[in-house]
Amino acid sequence: MTRHPDPALHDGLSLGTDYETLAARFRPLFAQIADSAVDRENDRRLPHEEIRLLTDAGFGAVRVPRAYGGSGASLPQLIELLTELAAADSNIPQALRGHFAYVEDRLNQHATVDQSAWFTRFVSGEIAGNAWTEIGEVKVGDVNTKVTRRGDDLVVNGTKFYSTGSIFADWLDVYAEHDGVPVIAIVRADQPGVTVHDDWDGFGQRTTGSGTTILEDARVDPEDITVFSERFRYQTAFYQLVHLATQAGLVAGAAREVAAHARARTRVFSHGSAGTWSEDPLVQQTVGVATAQGFAARAVAVRAAESAQAAYLARFAGDAEAEERANQRAELESAQGQIVLTPLSLEATSTVLNALSASAVSETKRLDRFWRNARAVSSHNPVIFKQRIVGDWAINGTPVPYVWAIGQQRTPSSLITD
Repeated sequence: MTRHPDPALHDGLSLGTDYETLAARFRPLFAQIADSAVDRENDRRLPHEEIRLLTDAGFGAVRVPRAYGGSGASLPQLIELLTELAAADSNIPQALRGHFAYVEDRLNQHATVDQSAWFTRFVSGEIAGNAWTEIGEVKVGDVNTKVTRRGDDLVVNGTKFYSTGSIFADWLDVYAEHDGVPVIAIVRADQPGVTVHDDWDGFGQRTTGSGTTILEDARVDPEDITVFSERFRYQTAFYQLVHLATQAGLVAGAAREVAAHARARTRVFSHGSAGTWSEDPLVQQTVGVATAQGFAARAVAVRAAESAQAAYLARFAGDAEAEERANQRAELESAQGQIVLTPLSLEATSTVLNALSASAVSETKRLDRFWRNARAVSSHNPVIFKQRIVGDWAINGTPVPYVWAIGQQRTPSSLITD
């Protein structure tokens, strides 16, 4: 049983709210976003307006405790809400992934240092973007982005790729090095010295704003620099949970959209099974399977988020061993969800198109976006490595890793054995 801290001792906790009441606030916006999703896909138009509508409505602050003006939603409730949003447009949950991760870190830091100033910013609609990954010659474990002193100021210099959501953001969550120590520097996005390019060239998730960020003497306040090792422990699990929500939403969205097209279709095949397309049992079966897959995917994503919520609560409970167990469980369950939802989302978003025949491939419908987007999301955090990690845990009890890095091999010769 999860041990919940006493709310009377921690008024800053987000323990959950009534989900239907919470979701009802945003469903009209989700419907509006869904109505324009195909046009954004065709025009490759970034969802600046859509994200601003959401944040103005308080979407970026759903995890902020009610005591500070937020909705006080639990992590499972956030993930379920992101699943609904992903069914409307899967690009937007990924674009907000860095923001919600930074919110989550502030929630955890509130256990030791008051974060009410950040909570106020989130409630006012300010959002954060991600600027962590570097490409090129950087070695595994290294970071080329540096925080240094220029006169009286601290400044950040470096180039980041896959900086998802930064083009929409008020703040950039930047992974850097300061005096030889890995840190997180929170940089204002609208200042001179910050340039964000929309140059993501993937065939899926085209409008997430996952491009290049260039930092040239971008100023950062000393209080906005934190040691990376002190960041919330279940962060990689959290990042994966957002991908699970996106995958689940893609399956649900594909099933819903194909069902609408099947309902409106008038042409039938001579060797079909009914006089009308919508009454054909094989068409109904195909859409029924995809709809059930969407239900299952959502259930997996929400269930995996329960362990991350337990890890969040454990941060406040004062039991280091229990907190370690909770974090291990959060990482393990997000990995298991990834292993299941990756093939499920790819299969479902492809097979459901059988319910429409050749009309499914019309570019005016853009139904291919569901599979392309599922493939793009599934390519992050390679699932083949997670499969091995879970297997190693199941067989040998090996703890799962919390943080991993990507880059050039540091010492290739060390891989050579006698």
